[in-house]
Amino acid sequence: PAPRYHPPLIMPGDPAPTLAPLPLSVAIVCKNSAATIGRTLDAVRGLASEILAVDSGSTDATLDLLAAAGARVIHSPWLGHVRTKQLALDACTQPWILSLDSDESPQPDLLASIRHALPAAPPDLHGFALNRAVWYRGRPLRFAWQPEWRLRLVRRGSARWGGLDPHDALGLTTGRSARLPGTLRHDSFPTFRDHLAKQLAYARLSAEGMLREGRRPSLLRLALSPTGAMLKQLVLKQAWRDGYPGWLAAGTTAAGALMKHMILLELHLEQAPAAAPPRAPSPAP
Repeated sequence: PAPRYHPPLIMPGDPAPTLAPLPLSVAIVCKNSAATIGRTLDAVRGLASEILAVDSGSTDATLDLLAAAGARVIHSPWLGHVRTKQLALDACTQPWILSLDSDESPQPDLLASIRHALPAAPPDLHGFALNRAVWYRGRPLRFAWQPEWRLRLVRRGSARWGGLDPHDALGLTTGRSARLPGTLRHDSFPTFRDHLAKQLAYARLSAEGMLREGRRPSLLRLALSPTGAMLKQLVLKQAWRDGYPGWLAAGTTAAGALMKHMILLELHLEQAPAAAPPRAPSPAP
């Protein structure tokens, strides 16, 4: 993991950091994101010299909010998570790029870290990982899914999007990265009912991607992966300390793992109906 980066300390008598826009582009991909993108745009107002959005056919107030924020908008059909985010990354013009989803917003502590870090970043430092935390009913989950470090702040030309849809990942192609203090707020879902629906959609995309890569289903993973996912959240991450939202987070994580392996099994059988289904592990003698 990348080391934590500590921006230079401000000593008594030092001038305050400039509040002028940084040599920074904010890249956002969106579609019908009016419920959350306003918070994203408010958070980065005055921070960046450019806001660049790739919109894939919004019919709500998303485009109005982008226009009010002075964003440059590229209209594109949805190309998948990886390709659409790469399109946004390639279109940015500033020396630094902050890639955000339309439901993510830097908190004041992270904004301060960005303002201090970019002017002082050494030449070999090409990216910063930010810790993303889910907000639920107005409060962050401090244990479930934590920490969740994501490379999001990079020098232009130093990174590319990869991964397997819908689980995209930004990675450096040159230089080193560090972890930047602060929190990236993630308003991923209003209720865990909505999160379950999103998990189903993501499970289908993940299973389809796994099938394209030639990965075969496993009844053992089907049986054990959901339990492992839930225990990871409750025991290793201590999600129970978030109260009932932590238990719900662990449950939806387990449900996502279950649905992914179920769909992979069914897709495999549909693709090769004459093939024998995966065998269950033999019981121990």
